[in-house]
Amino acid sequence: MRLQLLPLSILLKSLPSAVHSELLSRLFNHLLKGQYVADQLQDLDGKRLAIGISDTGTELIFAIRNGRLARAPGKEWDVRIKGRLEEFWLLATRSEDPDTLFFARRLNIEGETETGLYVKNLLDGMDFDWRLHVHAVAGPRLAPFIQRAVERLQLDRRVQRFARPLA
Repeated sequence: MRLQLLPLSILLKSLPSAVHSELLSRLFNHLLKGQYVADQLQDLDGKRLAIGISDTGTELIFAIRNGRLARAPGKEWDVRIKGRLEEFWLLATRSEDPDTLFFARRLNIEGETETGLYVKNLLDGMDFDWRLHVHAVAGPRLAPFIQRAVERLQLDRRVQRFARPLA
């Protein structure tokens, strides 16, 4: 495991999975505002998705309701993506292509085949557009001011590093 992931690993091991599921669902829902992928979640309505992090013993379970992620009680799931924390980190930071992680079996999908394939394709095609996000969060009147400030401070270059499509 990468040394920089050690604090996250300790946090995942020390707090209940329900706490992580709640925090991550709120974070994901916020980040999905204004994004194309948010509309695609409607097709997964009613499904339960699990993220199993094998090296921390963490199982995060989410339900998709009305195009949003929510913490789901219980242990039942329709699809589970399982792997080590480092692989999820590579996926989240877009340091590694999702197809590479899945085809090399560094991340595994279990459960409903059709739903699992849909989720994998969502991950593979996900592009974060920070301008659309700012517009969705701040609204049409405030968003242009925020966008200009971000560009003037050249913060958009840092954001683009994570938002770039994988080649």
